[in-house]
Amino acid sequence: MKARFATCVLFVSLANSAWGQSLPKPVFISLQEAQPSLTAYKDSLPEELVHAGPLNEDAWAKWMQHSDLAVRKRLDQGQEDTLSNLLRFGVTFTKEYRIDDEYLPKFGQSSLVNVFAENRASDLVRALASPQANEGFREMRAFVERQGYSFRTPADRLKVKKYLLANLARLRDDFMRAHSAEARANRWQSFKERGISLDTNLWPDYDIDAHLRTMVEQGRLKPGTIRKIAIVGPGLDFVNKQEGYDFYPPQTTQPFAVLDTLFRLKLADPKTIELYTLDISSDVNLHIQGIRRRADAGKPYPLQLPWFAGGRWTDEFRGKFVSFWQDLGATIGRPIPAVTVPQGAEGIEIRAIEVRPNVVTRVTPLDLNIVFQRLDLAQEERFDLIIGTNIFVYYDAFEQSLVRANVARMLKPGGFLLSSEKLADRVENGLAADLTTEIPMTGPPVMTDYIFCYRHN
Repeated sequence: MKARFATCVLFVSLANSAWGQSLPKPVFISLQEAQPSLTAYKDSLPEELVHAGPLNEDAWAKWMQHSDLAVRKRLDQGQEDTLSNLLRFGVTFTKEYRIDDEYLPKFGQSSLVNVFAENRASDLVRALASPQANEGFREMRAFVERQGYSFRTPADRLKVKKYLLANLARLRDDFMRAHSAEARANRWQSFKERGISLDTNLWPDYDIDAHLRTMVEQGRLKPGTIRKIAIVGPGLDFVNKQEGYDFYPPQTTQPFAVLDTLFRLKLADPKTIELYTLDISSDVNLHIQGIRRRADAGKPYPLQLPWFAGGRWTDEFRGKFVSFWQDLGATIGRPIPAVTVPQGAEGIEIRAIEVRPNVVTRVTPLDLNIVFQRLDLAQEERFDLIIGTNIFVYYDAFEQSLVRANVARMLKPGGFLLSSEKLADRVENGLAADLTTEIPMTGPPVMTDYIFCYRHN
């Protein structure tokens, strides 16, 4: 806990010195503000609240502090999921077969898949222990060591291997639960008991681009009307969420892909736009803090843009996504040579850009738990647009109702929330459902992405 506290203090200190002023302070949602959600979801509240008796502000504040810490602890399990995806998909440290979605449910039951996993785990331990490990592997090693493991002796490394395989078994079980009938019936809260992962890919960025284009075409958004934007959980991609690419440094793409779309559609002025990232992960916040500091020194931000061209995409999706992918970055930077795709990553296409420093400096990271916290903003300081993709799925209906309340308090009247999940709606909290965009991606089997849009009354 001392190490985590020190990190938070360092982040706030660096942030204030970098921008020369204090950043907006998150505040916890009050009992009065949360009361509509507490009433609407009284049949499914957390047990601690059910047995707490009549709530007062002190009891509510204590519960929120405890729950905020519990949510943040889920980041460690999410990091273990990232580690398992590295074990399953990584191509730089092994020549063994990948453990794809077809093989994963068979782990522990199939001798063939078990051999793949054993070999991959041995190879990954060697890669993590190597003094020549790249940035992403060094971060993964530091995480494993924080869990109490060591790479010093053969016996220590054997314990790490067992840890990796145990995590893989847990991920297998989570995967099977996520594909169960119960999970399908509660699709928009299906990760509510899983660790919170930072992994991402380019699909949500394309979805946002498609949705914003439609809003412009239908007159819901006018040129120059987006002045201040927040992105909840922008992600930090090292082991890509779809195919587990592990051959480029950790990076965050969504803030810059969104800015690129806003500039291309003439919705925002590059000279005045303000973009805030709201995240509970110190890894994300410090990464953005670091690229921001380098941008202040005139250094651009390189971004690798891989996608799995070998997927079973529909012809319509493939054509539109490739057009988006080829143009991505045109308004915020310039193309640069991409890293080489290593053997074993067949079907992957990649290009790269570097984002101009004056674009990077428009992005400000803030530590904020969107379920329990918001920024206390005057109406003229509120956001025109808030975006959260693949993040609200980690929370149950009651928590999503608190999200709606917090978001509504941060949006200007007429402002929009874009979400890849349909939020629980027993209490609108000032957010009315607006336009929904459906994006069929693959087939067969059919996989559809969504962007749900909510307008602040």
